Amino acid sequence: MMTDPLRVLVVDDEVALAEVVSGYLQREGFEVVTAHDGPSAVESARVTGPDLVVLDVMLPGFNGVEVCRQLRTFTDAYIIMLTARDEEVDKIVGLSVGADDYLVKPFSPRELIARITAMLRRPRGSAILAPPLALHDPAQHAVRDSAEEGSSRAVFPDIVLDVEGRHICSCGLPVELTRTEFDLFATLAAHPRLAFTRRQLLDQVWGEGWFGDEHVVDVHIAHLRAKLGDDANEPRFIRTVRGVGYGLGAG
Repeated sequence: MMTDPLRVLVVDDEVALAEVVSGYLQREGFEVVTAHDGPSAVESARVTGPDLVVLDVMLPGFNGVEVCRQLRTFTDAYIIMLTARDEEVDKIVGLSVGADDYLVKPFSPRELIARITAMLRRPRGSAILAPPLALHDPAQHAVRDSAEEGSSRAVFPDIVLDVEGRHICSCGLPVELTRTEFDLFATLAAHPRLAFTRRQLLDQVWGEGWFGDEHVVDVHIAHLRAKLGDDANEPRFIRTVRGVGYGLGAG
């Protein structure tokens, strides 16, 4: 059966570089759309619905960080940010607005292709997760109510998670999560006794073989906590396991 090619939006004000990157991607079988400034990048993403965005930081109109911030209001496409500066502050800012990876110029197009291929090898949301979970009793810890592997019922205050319907409510109200945020929470809920490393969460949510900055997990966990009203210092839902990663449950 024929499937539609994955679409990549390449955003760079250096037209020649955008064309080089586009050429490599097209040879790998991707459908490519280009944009050369901030406003047109956002508009193009709205119209074309890319699976992945290759996004330069320095853009006319408004910069790549603002583009990334706006994209995250309506798309969960993978985003790889490009920059000419290898500075930690740039990296932190990029990741804080929802970028998935970060590549410093000059870079090898082969390296970019390798990262893109790794990201898209297993689409987000493909992890095998448990049936719908009811999380509602503040007096209990997470428990496994079935001996069948992967069948879990986690119990916490005021959260109802429907994995199959990809729906989550807090205190009876729906919570709008991105695909990544939902998959992170569902992965934690599927194995409520387990403390996940960042690498394990990356494998489950981003896909095995994905490589990049593992601290992108921290950024998405922070966004998830904020939407759930969960305090990292006194967590009810997502606990930080010092020296390991994250787990479900109160700290």
